[in-house]
Amino acid sequence: MRVRNAGRVTEHLWHLGRDEAGVYILEGRDGAILINGGMSFILPDVLQQMMDFGIEASKIRKILILHSHFDHVGIVPYFTRTYPGIEVYASAPAWKILAMPKAIEVINNFSRLSEKQIGLEGILNSYNMEWRDDITGITLAEGDTIDLGDIVLSILETPGHS
Repeated sequence: MRVRNAGRVTEHLWHLGRDEAGVYILEGRDGAILINGGMSFILPDVLQQMMDFGIEASKIRKILILHSHFDHVGIVPYFTRTYPGIEVYASAPAWKILAMPKAIEVINNFSRLSEKQIGLEGILNSYNMEWRDDITGITLAEGDTIDLGDIVLSILETPGHS
């Protein structure tokens, strides 16, 4: 199933962003998790959609980075800097890449190019979304879980894309 429009997918799951770059929010009893970081240029859409749907950003307690490509980590810096204490989860290979200065430079450059391409230049800087070495987190591996109270995510490693 491909979800193209922002909105509720299931009772606890929301799709936000744009067709070409979406993120998911899974709401549990003990808070919510942002799944995927999307592209930086979707942040204004995501914030507006959260307001429209009544999703409280302060309830996002965790972020799951699916892999370290620029189009999957874009809005992570905004949330970690705006809501200190958010736990960020990623695989060991993802954290290794996200700690490399050259990789951070590439992520930021590709984010800027994408913003320019769609006519939204400057979003990266105006929302403080540049990747820096201040984003760290928890390493996940096959079989690990993330507990949201009444919902538990099970981690299945699927290496190969990144």
